[in-house]
Amino acid sequence: MKPQSLLPAAMLLFAATPTLAADDETAAICAEAEERYVELFGQSSASIEDAEVVLMYKYNFCPTELTVKAGTTVRWVNVDKRTSHSVLLKDGSEPESDRLFPEESVDLTFLTPGPQDYLCGPHWETQNMIAMITVEP
Repeated sequence: MKPQSLLPAAMLLFAATPTLAADDETAAICAEAEERYVELFGQSSASIEDAEVVLMYKYNFCPTELTVKAGTTVRWVNVDKRTSHSVLLKDGSEPESDRLFPEESVDLTFLTPGPQDYLCGPHWETQNMIAMITVEP
């Protein structure tokens, strides 16, 4: 194989590396967030039966993408130690939540199918704290 034919493949690998690193970093932060949730509440966030849980930690939503059925309640829980966050649906269909201080939560029930971007009011511009929920019928 000619060295020039390897160049496109090497460029693709190099171009993908920052995304993979960011994914690994987000996965590590989300694992820490889950550990913090267990420390605070004595059970895993997956054990909550009445809602899907999204953790807010180190300027991230965990998970960053969530798919739910219409009628599902999503609970955002701040597991940071000192930072407050909020939840704001990008389409403006709901008012921005109050600031959630550590260990506080807010619930929203999603009824309309489709993608729904949301963000943290105080941190979306400076920290890129943005995520998405996809609601299925």
